[in-house]
Amino acid sequence: MSSISKLRDAIARGETTARAAVESALAAAEKLNGALNAFLEIDREGALERADAIDAIIRSERKNADGTSALPAMPLAGVPVAIKDNICVRGMQTSCGSRILGLYHPPYNATVIERLIAAGAVIIGKTNCDEFAMGSSNENSAFGPVRNPWDTARVPGGSSGGSAAAVAAGIVPIALGSDTGGSVRQPASLCGVVGIKPTYGRVSRYGLVAFGSSLDQIGVFARHAADAAAVLEVISGRDPHDATTADVPVPNYAAELNTEIKGLRLGIAREFLGKGLDGEVRGSIEKSIDAYRDLGAEIVDIDLPHAKYAIAVYYIIATAEASSNLARFDGVRYGFRAEDAPALRDMYRRTRDEGFGPEVKRRIMLGTYVLSAGYYDAYYLKAQQVRTLLRQDFANAFAKCDAVLTPTAPTPAFLSGEKVDDPLAMYLNDIFTVTANLAGIPGISVPCDVSSDGLPIGLQLLGPNWSEPSLFRLAGAYELANPVKALPKVHA
Repeated sequence: MSSISKLRDAIARGETTARAAVESALAAAEKLNGALNAFLEIDREGALERADAIDAIIRSERKNADGTSALPAMPLAGVPVAIKDNICVRGMQTSCGSRILGLYHPPYNATVIERLIAAGAVIIGKTNCDEFAMGSSNENSAFGPVRNPWDTARVPGGSSGGSAAAVAAGIVPIALGSDTGGSVRQPASLCGVVGIKPTYGRVSRYGLVAFGSSLDQIGVFARHAADAAAVLEVISGRDPHDATTADVPVPNYAAELNTEIKGLRLGIAREFLGKGLDGEVRGSIEKSIDAYRDLGAEIVDIDLPHAKYAIAVYYIIATAEASSNLARFDGVRYGFRAEDAPALRDMYRRTRDEGFGPEVKRRIMLGTYVLSAGYYDAYYLKAQQVRTLLRQDFANAFAKCDAVLTPTAPTPAFLSGEKVDDPLAMYLNDIFTVTANLAGIPGISVPCDVSSDGLPIGLQLLGPNWSEPSLFRLAGAYELANPVKALPKVHA
């Protein structure tokens, strides 16, 4: 049984209350945020009001003489959750970690928020992130960097570092993030938690502030695969507000964790275990391959010949889409506006210059360049063609296997400031994760080991479209057979 189902059942039976669970999460967030800077807003008043409402519903629905309660329509009743600050929650700030949005408070909820609320979850706050989700270390936030609970001198990964740190530190059992090139899976690996990016179109992006529209997906952080499965089931499904969502039935993901993996085929691309991979990470992944073999999985070799171009392709397509999406932030409609500008053109220029941070400016300029006349065919069009080849590589691989196993990140968590002045070195942290976004396929990161420095290492599983059930089966089986029992230094 997952930790959130235990909590929810305890609340339903009257052994504890939603208010007590939320009070505990709020106290942990307030206590640890000075060390981690994981939260940009903590909504104590709103969260407790919501928890009290959940408790009132439970009391009114308690039917049996022994005090138990049936809440089939509220699978997350009383469960505290944190939300990345690029996902809209009505009345709470949505800054995207940027000065240009500042303390913007949206007048509506994202679809995933509506679905969490309907399931009984209680939102305790908004988490820090790289500005507009652009980064691999969570050092690009206008509100200061997030620190890794395992070692506060190190980064938590990005861009969803605040959500990953909040779950790793035990503040909340679950959190939402967004994943455009690995921004759920990479911080999940560096913080030692589970992180899943679903198939493109599985989860509505309505209310997610756009970065790269053909790449963005909302994902889930959890300490256990079963918790991630339960939350993904709640937030998945067709949404009329998002034309890119698919009308594909949502299975019972949690039920998949009770099935064995014997006979499933795991593909290994040996080129992913070569140059540039940290030695300890390589050793941990090789042990994971052996562990899956012992669990009855069949290990097969596959080839992804165009994966070596993935970083270049990603940073052309993502920046092109970002330059278009971020054009709306001009100081006119919402957010920050430069003061004392002598003319409209000056106001536009100064607003964007003062409001955006250096990494966002870099990506806007790169994206504008690759879309410009004379360069579109050479860069953007060529990148889209290679993206098609990469999708075909995965289609060929999945003809031979049910899932592909890779490292999630090339190294464990690195020191804060270590790569901030070297954009290429920073971008290479996403080398194993961007392929899933380019192909639109689902991926999950699972803790698999701890380094000699006491830092978590994650393995990544990638599957064909709509294969989340198989990924949860594989993740749950590994987690059960090879639990990582170490805890971070900063923990509730």
